[in-house]
Amino acid sequence: MSAQIRPWGNPCRNKLTRGAFEAVNRRDLDALMRFYAPDALLDTTRTVGVAPRGRAAIRGLVEDWMGAYEELEWLREEPLDLGNGVVFAVVRQKGRPVGTIGYVQQREGWVWVWVDGLIASLTTHPYTDIDEARAAAERLAEERG
Repeated sequence: MSAQIRPWGNPCRNKLTRGAFEAVNRRDLDALMRFYAPDALLDTTRTVGVAPRGRAAIRGLVEDWMGAYEELEWLREEPLDLGNGVVFAVVRQKGRPVGTIGYVQQREGWVWVWVDGLIASLTTHPYTDIDEARAAAERLAEERG
């Protein structure tokens, strides 16, 4: 049985995910951290090479990442509520690195696990593995069902 894929079957998770994107795009890290569980895991081992756990460690990674850019924006391109607290989205980052006039961008597959209205984990996958990321998210939703 496959996970029931809904482009936002859960309005609460849609609102929460959108709110987290709005906070990070405002560079409001206090607001962003309120979306994470105290012991949340941000698994960026496939993209950045680290997996900080806990709000302080996650905040440190996000601060460092943002500090490398004069301008930076994250956009959800294809958000899907897969059920059982699992959300998948293709995320595009567009930014202008400090000291440059040019822009860079990248696409990734992100998999969130929401528990009690907070992000318990977020795993990022590189653009070359977006289809794998979606399949992993679907399996995770089934396992959590």
